[in-house]
Amino acid sequence: MTLSTYAANSSPGTPLAGVEYRPGVCNIGPAEIARRRRAGHVGLLVTLAVLAGLVAIDAPPLARLIVGLPAAAAASGYLQAWLKFCAGFGSRGIFNFGPVGDSQEVVDEDARARDRAGANRIGLASLAIGVAVGVVAAVIPFGA
Repeated sequence: MTLSTYAANSSPGTPLAGVEYRPGVCNIGPAEIARRRRAGHVGLLVTLAVLAGLVAIDAPPLARLIVGLPAAAAASGYLQAWLKFCAGFGSRGIFNFGPVGDSQEVVDEDARARDRAGANRIGLASLAIGVAVGVVAAVIPFGA
């Protein structure tokens, strides 16, 4: 199927920036990929800052589990950039290969179902990474 088969308002047969919409696999172009990568960077910085703050105040190990939250957010951003697939877009049934904010609707129900499945995979992977980072932060003995 072509891009125009899935989109409500697309230009038939015109791949944008060398990529095209593929249900459950690729739903964002270069501008959105860069945005997800930046979100990953911010999440990583927040993760490190929270961990450093908790270590600085000598927080108990159980409290250090909290670093799993920003770590999951960082993982989500990085995974979406790497996979060229936005979980939020997949859940909402849209895609974007143009400027940020210029999304198009996916009209094919099978494609929407594959997008939801892709979004769920990213969500579960991000959660697993966040849990793993939180557990590692809790079990590593920081300080004396």
